Amino acid sequence: MKKLLLLLVILLIVSCQEKETSTADLIIENATIYTVDQDFSTATALAVKDGKIIFTGTQEELKNQNFKASETIDATGKFIYPGLIDAHCHFYGLGQQLQRVDLVGTKSYDEVIQRVTDFQNKNNKSFIIGRGWDQNDWEIKEFPTNQQLNELFPDIPVALTRIDGHAMIANDAALQLAGIDADTDPFGGAIEQQDGKLTGILVDNPMELVEAVFPIDSREESVKSLMDAQDINFSYGITTVDDAGLMKSTIELIDSLQQDGVLKMKIYAMISNTPENLDYYLEKGIIKTDRLNVRSVKFYADGALGSRGAVMKEPYTDKHNHYGALLSSVEDFEGIAKRIAATDYQMNTHAIGDSANYVVLKGYKEILNDQKDRRWRIEHAQIVDPADFGLFDEENILPSVQPTHATSDMYWAQDRVGEERIKGAYAYKKLLNQSKMLALGTDYPVEQVNPFLTFYAAVARKDTSGYPEDGFIASQALSREETLKGMTIWAAYSNFEENEKGSLEIGKAADFVMLDEDLMEVSIEKVPEMKVVATYSNGEKVYSSK
Repeated sequence: MKKLLLLLVILLIVSCQEKETSTADLIIENATIYTVDQDFSTATALAVKDGKIIFTGTQEELKNQNFKASETIDATGKFIYPGLIDAHCHFYGLGQQLQRVDLVGTKSYDEVIQRVTDFQNKNNKSFIIGRGWDQNDWEIKEFPTNQQLNELFPDIPVALTRIDGHAMIANDAALQLAGIDADTDPFGGAIEQQDGKLTGILVDNPMELVEAVFPIDSREESVKSLMDAQDINFSYGITTVDDAGLMKSTIELIDSLQQDGVLKMKIYAMISNTPENLDYYLEKGIIKTDRLNVRSVKFYADGALGSRGAVMKEPYTDKHNHYGALLSSVEDFEGIAKRIAATDYQMNTHAIGDSANYVVLKGYKEILNDQKDRRWRIEHAQIVDPADFGLFDEENILPSVQPTHATSDMYWAQDRVGEERIKGAYAYKKLLNQSKMLALGTDYPVEQVNPFLTFYAAVARKDTSGYPEDGFIASQALSREETLKGMTIWAAYSNFEENEKGSLEIGKAADFVMLDEDLMEVSIEKVPEMKVVATYSNGEKVYSSK
């Protein structure tokens, strides 16, 4: 009898011990983990099961949990952060650009011509498409003409888009294919002429006429674009991208590849503002899966500062009587905004100039007056009249900005707007103080994919050579903590995803990035060159530097 009782006691003890043992798919220990929770607390270990965080804490707490894991990784002191979120980029466009002429970094129009010629000699395309030139980087800072393109490619259409996506030079073959002549209405942009002859320069809306005759990518080309873009983003620790403008066919391809487990990148998709997209998605409602979130409309209020398409309240300082141009009438903007407001969709509007920002802010404010927690976004919020900052709020109107725009534009931005208006430009600290959050992105391929450049630009307000010594409008710099939040939890909040990602807390997705050095402590000058050791999405390693 005593032996039976002893056996029962032993079985009970073993049973209790088994109950106390927790299973995990992955444990990472001996790390410095920035959870980016409400207290911005750190941990030294985490555990993952079924793609979710099930534990964060100290080594001692981990031991007390009595985890049994399929895989345990000793981080040997490395640093872990939530997976980075790029709150404004062109993910699919980046992949497409990899298959086209790369004109980024060209120092003259002659170099542009040389790259186009070299590309065509190698690829023999029936329609040459390129992107990335910026006349502000050239010794001659004026828009070129298409004369050389016409001479070199008299029968092959050529369309070369400026780096910001808001100006294009097209040869005569492309213009003729698009039906553009000296009498074409340039509404919402410009079709430049000299002595009654087209120069080939198109600004904003007229570009769409040429883009409409671009060859349609095959499914294989589209898949390659998405997969190539994914590889690049994962290598930088980016686990979610906000793609600022996608068509239905691309969104459906993304969903298909994600469902098949091929495309693992998480994508918050802004649908492009077309009648077809609005009719389909606003009627269908929000589409949400584990990796896809379709819940917003991308609208363009104006163009870019670099091509003088941004709409200003007063004329450009460096171009007499020129104000830029709204890309849609105020009536059209308000009509679409009211239509979106009647659904659960967000409206995310590109606004660069102070006039465009005012029109959008005022419209948002009036249309959302009696609504709560809509989180409509102003994309870029680049130049804001000091009198208009108060129109942002933390409930309905949020800023989404790209810090590298400040350090790319700082060499010539004041020439465009003058010393008074520059005080309301790239004003990230003012925007943060008003809205209590700030979503940060890159706007690649306008800028580089590298999120460490985003971090550096936000904190240092300098270029990678250390210019200017005291920082560009240094009063608008963000702290390191604010910047990391802008690239994680605040970006997630702007997507209505703060309960599932953006911080390393129990129940959230196990999206995280591992670095060799501490982003919060390393010399700021070293940040642009930081490298990712590993990237995890839903607990799966999707990139490793080894």
